[in-house]
Amino acid sequence: MRLGVLDIGSNTVHLLLVDAHPGARPIPFTSHKRPLQLIQFLQDDGSISAAGQRKLIEFVGEAADLAREHRAEDMMAFATSAIREATNGPAVLERVFAETGTQLIELSGPDEAAATFLAVRRWYGWGSGTILNLDIGGGSFELAMGADEQPELALSLPLGAGRLTRDFLHEDPPTAKSIKALRKHVRAMLDNPIADVGRLGSPTIVAGTSKSFRSLARISGSAPRANGPYVRRELRLHDLSLWATRLSAMASADRAELPGVSAVRSRQLLAAALVAETAMEGLGVDSVQICPWALREGLILRRFDHLRTT
Repeated sequence: MRLGVLDIGSNTVHLLLVDAHPGARPIPFTSHKRPLQLIQFLQDDGSISAAGQRKLIEFVGEAADLAREHRAEDMMAFATSAIREATNGPAVLERVFAETGTQLIELSGPDEAAATFLAVRRWYGWGSGTILNLDIGGGSFELAMGADEQPELALSLPLGAGRLTRDFLHEDPPTAKSIKALRKHVRAMLDNPIADVGRLGSPTIVAGTSKSFRSLARISGSAPRANGPYVRRELRLHDLSLWATRLSAMASADRAELPGVSAVRSRQLLAAALVAETAMEGLGVDSVQICPWALREGLILRRFDHLRTT
């Protein structure tokens, strides 16, 4: 069957159409995405502005039309931290449904972490043992760890790259004072989660999902996306620390010239690097394997698992 997955993230809105059936590997058919940094449309009271809502509704309508055009038999539509944490999030979801007929499901942070973990588990297989997965989004940072398909620990923290850039890194390039404040904040937020992970023992594989990890690995020398999903890619802490220092001195326009870095995400890349670096240092992780599957694939796998058992 052809299944559509509509992902309303903090940085982009993305429709992915895949062909698959229960027990089979999902094969991408086509995708449609647009930069829409909903976090930039947050007002002082934490609500998404009318302009942000209009842009969101426009894209959801486009996505629904595209799914019908390509004869998708089913479509899942979900929203993550940008809407989850907005003060008018429920009203925005109601308006989207009223104007487009598409029901957006609001994922909780732990559920987002768990669905991403499922995708990573399926990608690496049972032989990978205990997996620790890290995922840096625009609004939140997820950690999940376990030896089964459902993680024993699934956490979501307000340490997304877009959120931190908005709250701390106001200048471009940022000041040394703002970077120091951001590092201090990230370390404080990660103290308890790192301790929680440590109580579960040592993972066999540490994986990184999300565009942030892919971009950081790419500027550190990993293979380009054009080489396909089966090429091993990793992000080493030593390289990441060097790049965190370099990114601190660069303006966003200069970062956008780096391989694998889009103009939309270039300003957020430093915050992503600092979160990744702090997490890896605290967890005692020397390198992270970049997994090509993430949240969308996890939700697709969940759906087909459900179909197989009904």
